Amino acid sequence: MQLEGKSNDRFESLTKILERQIEADYDLGASLAIAVDGEIVLDVWGGFADEERTKPWEADTVTNVWSTTKTMTAMCSLLLMERGTLDPDATVASYWPEFAQNGKENVLVRHLMAHTSGVSAWAQPITPDDVLDDDGATARLATQAPWWEPGTASGYHALNQGHLVGEVIRRIDGRGLKEFFAEEIAGPLDADFTIGSPPENHHRISNVTPPPPLPIPPDIDVESVMFKTFTGPAPEAQIAHTEAWRAATIGAANGHGNARSVAKIQAVVSNGGSAHGVQLLSQPTIDRIFETQYDGIDQVLGTHNRFGLHYALAAPENPVGLVSGKKCYWGGWGGSVVINDLDNKITMAYMMNRMQAGLVGNETSVALVAALNAITD
Repeated sequence: MQLEGKSNDRFESLTKILERQIEADYDLGASLAIAVDGEIVLDVWGGFADEERTKPWEADTVTNVWSTTKTMTAMCSLLLMERGTLDPDATVASYWPEFAQNGKENVLVRHLMAHTSGVSAWAQPITPDDVLDDDGATARLATQAPWWEPGTASGYHALNQGHLVGEVIRRIDGRGLKEFFAEEIAGPLDADFTIGSPPENHHRISNVTPPPPLPIPPDIDVESVMFKTFTGPAPEAQIAHTEAWRAATIGAANGHGNARSVAKIQAVVSNGGSAHGVQLLSQPTIDRIFETQYDGIDQVLGTHNRFGLHYALAAPENPVGLVSGKKCYWGGWGGSVVINDLDNKITMAYMMNRMQAGLVGNETSVALVAALNAITD
């Protein structure tokens, strides 16, 4: 099939991958964008925005991108680090005193950023509705005890990282994460990305198609960090279709955008702190992303990850094939991914509506990463 939008000869192999995946019905509707030197050079999309195939994926179609949202929360943290008001080596409690309960007095902000805090989800009892209560959900996290010694291991903060980091941001700045991101990141960069989604955008949201169940081992220990995280709580993907989800501030999972908007924002990281004529960060702040916080098997994902500040870093056992170089990335449940390649000043983003099995990468994103590596390495 022929994709719509702006192609680029240098990255034709990536465009062909997306075309092939949509033709094969692996992807239903999807978008792909690449920024080089802080400017969008490729911006294509195709397929359908609904399972009934009555609406094409359009230039302004957006979808819930799940954990790709974490890279937007990261931008907010980095901006406050740039301004000198957030220190990742400070205790969380120095900004948010209520957090110093049940053995969390010495948890550092960088532990939240790198999934090593010991607070990877909410303790039971908890329901998805509880998580949609921004203030209540955040207050619950302040009271609970960590599930492992903070800083000693990673356990992916799948649904709650935005509540944790967002509360630190709110205590520093006064604005909630949703507002801070809109006014300080998306607005200046003119990027069509929101944490949550305002009602005026709902008509152009492509609802996600739910994936197969997560591959949780049948004999899993119910006291394990993996089990407690995946059940703390365990919302179904269809929650993203609801008004309540879109109204909440889930800085780990309810961002709405497309490949273009993700690439426009994340190009700040790959291009030395500026994109589209807007300077947000300096190189020293960006370099802090690459300070390894944990390198090993993540207790929740079950895969080998090297986490820096907020992002995962290139490593030999990287689950999406990002094995070397000054590169950082993350993606969303079902397969979306954004790659920041600082060696080549390239950002690549792939966002789609049909979710596949697993939390990190899918067949399309892995193929796109491999094609990008072939061009740039």
